[in-house]
Amino acid sequence: MYLDTFLNKSHAENGLVQPVFAEKLILYSVSGLRCGPFSVIIWDMKQLIDCAMKRAECDLVIRGGRILNVFTGELEEGDVAVKDGVIVGIGSGYPAKTEYDAGGKILIPGLIDAHMHVESTMLTPEEFARLAVPHGTCAIVADPHELVNVCGVEGAEYVHEAFSRLRAGDVSPLDVCLQLPSCVPATPFETSGAVLDARATQEELAKDTFFGLGEMMNYPGVIAGDAQTVAKLEAAQKFGKVADGHAPGVVGDALNAYLCAGIATDHESLSASEIGEKIARGMYVQIRCGSSANNAAVCAPLVTAENFRRFLLCMDDKHAPDLMEHGHIDDALRQLVAFGVSPHRAVCMATKNVAECYAMRGRGAIAPSYVADLAAVDDLTDFHVSAVWKRGTLVAENGEAKFAAAPYLPAAVRNTVHVGEVTAESFRIALDCPRARAMYVRPNELVTEQVIVPVESRGGDVVLTDGLCKLAVVERHFASGNIGLALVKDYGLHGGAIGISVAHDSHNLVVLGDDNAAMASVVRLLKEAGGGMALVGKGIEEVFPLDVAGLMSSASAGQVAGKTAHISALARRMGVKEGYDPFMTLAFLALPVIPHLKLTDKGLFDVDAFSYTSLGVEE
Repeated sequence: MYLDTFLNKSHAENGLVQPVFAEKLILYSVSGLRCGPFSVIIWDMKQLIDCAMKRAECDLVIRGGRILNVFTGELEEGDVAVKDGVIVGIGSGYPAKTEYDAGGKILIPGLIDAHMHVESTMLTPEEFARLAVPHGTCAIVADPHELVNVCGVEGAEYVHEAFSRLRAGDVSPLDVCLQLPSCVPATPFETSGAVLDARATQEELAKDTFFGLGEMMNYPGVIAGDAQTVAKLEAAQKFGKVADGHAPGVVGDALNAYLCAGIATDHESLSASEIGEKIARGMYVQIRCGSSANNAAVCAPLVTAENFRRFLLCMDDKHAPDLMEHGHIDDALRQLVAFGVSPHRAVCMATKNVAECYAMRGRGAIAPSYVADLAAVDDLTDFHVSAVWKRGTLVAENGEAKFAAAPYLPAAVRNTVHVGEVTAESFRIALDCPRARAMYVRPNELVTEQVIVPVESRGGDVVLTDGLCKLAVVERHFASGNIGLALVKDYGLHGGAIGISVAHDSHNLVVLGDDNAAMASVVRLLKEAGGGMALVGKGIEEVFPLDVAGLMSSASAGQVAGKTAHISALARRMGVKEGYDPFMTLAFLALPVIPHLKLTDKGLFDVDAFSYTSLGVEE
């Protein structure tokens, strides 16, 4: 007797199919569909009741800890009893096959990252899990947007399969809620490696592989009622799957329209007032604590007793060195508490709130009938994690993962960099105008401002003065020869060039420099390496290969962290300013869905007008 046997006996209520009472209790996920790791939990109800009443032996009892109750905010004394991966009781006197002494540690629910791109760590799924799980992460909502833009749906299937191979005994140490990317490409104004239209979106969302629809970055399309865009969101609604948002600066009537499309979340607000309005209109606001963008300081003062249940914690994009040094969602907890948010509220944002937003039945709390996903922390200030349990199985202890998987690298994610002929001449910018538009990147943000700068041309090329560098986006999927050129002010780089094959969201090559020959050499290095991070200047040529779709490295986490830190340090010596991650900030300068001025392989793009614009400015 399995799932479909019981489905016909269930009834839908509030968008969820309710469990059937029989010898086995079945929890069924959103709208009766199997949506990733949260779809089916089969319990022997009689055994759970007997264990709760201490008539039968539990599998595990965690003794000697204190429990953070996310429902009340209180710290409780008591043992946690577990049977078949489910918490059956909190109290004392439970007989058990196995006991674990928590030694006075505080037990919190397993942490959940509400929105992330695994690719942005530059690690394979296996290596990411080995870093994240020991920091208390038990689940992630993962949008493989970057991989799908390069490799198509096969990129998402790679992530799904790689994570599914992770085992700690008979338990998966990390639940992965895989979102189907909604914007492939993010806009029609760039060359991407793949296209997912509305029909393909509906076909893919019908599959068990996908838990929901990834961030809808085409907010102008939503607001305008574009037929293809609306059809994708209707598909998510049809299959009962949560749609994530991406709506910087969207307020007022536009926000109302965006919400009418059934979008639940947003992580791109530009101001405190915008965050307040989105919460007031029923959105979940994701507090982003990533490497390139972090709005914890902005959001923390906005958290109140009345609204804290509408905040979620996420990383979005966090890099391997940052993960190794600072941690994952536990780092976000530390930041929020340091900014004055109460520990109880902060933990709720990373557990119960996320579970409720994404209809993760039985997750997000330490209570009877909840899945035994827990982490033991030393205190509620530093959140140092000493042990992690997934469905009652110890999957990490003292910073070490207790699971492994053989590397999985299918052909679909290899050899993805295809570049046309590029020479130093390719980077000449000939302007007849005395002024030009330049991009200025706000420190510690992804937003770029447009500044008008005086320019001088000599010999058919712009003379770079007053902190100007050239920016190039080189198409790398079809060797079309497309190269977009622009100017960037005050990034700090001088004496060469740097480049990376991670260029959100279509992931062409993005190169910054003040020397045409050096920029051409960076492209050559990236092409030869199959993607990566490259630097040329001051007598140095360095490249760190990203051999998985030009986005990730098949090397170990330690090697990735060490080599990316090394090449970033070299870029700092070339003048890249603090406030910018030398390479990762660069990667966002090609993202034409975050204001205000961006560059694609097809030209300079005005995000506010949602159209191309000229580099030169007439008098």
